[in-house]
Amino acid sequence: MNATIRSIDVGNSEQVIEFVWSDGLQTKLPLFGLRKNCPCVECRGGHDRMGTYELQLFFVDPVREYRILKAEVVGNHALKIHWDDGHTTGMYRWELLRSLCEAVEEARGKSGEDVQG
Repeated sequence: MNATIRSIDVGNSEQVIEFVWSDGLQTKLPLFGLRKNCPCVECRGGHDRMGTYELQLFFVDPVREYRILKAEVVGNHALKIHWDDGHTTGMYRWELLRSLCEAVEEARGKSGEDVQG
């Protein structure tokens, strides 16, 4: 997968972040699931859990709202998000964001559930 992100729209009031990819795909992810699936070692629970994510957190009723204070592109490969809970260390690589988006879209299609937001 060589697609990169062409545009990002943070919807704090809708609790979603929307992506338009270089191949034309448009996707969105709930902020709660994205925050809870932060790829940093601290959030993943140690180095042995790096690369493991909890897709179901994109479909739960959020126990709280998260807001993105700042989303900055890092080079040509990642998005660094500054969350309202003070967390800023997670860098979401394009490949990770794309795989999360595709997995959420696939799961939503199979279950008929809508993504929160």
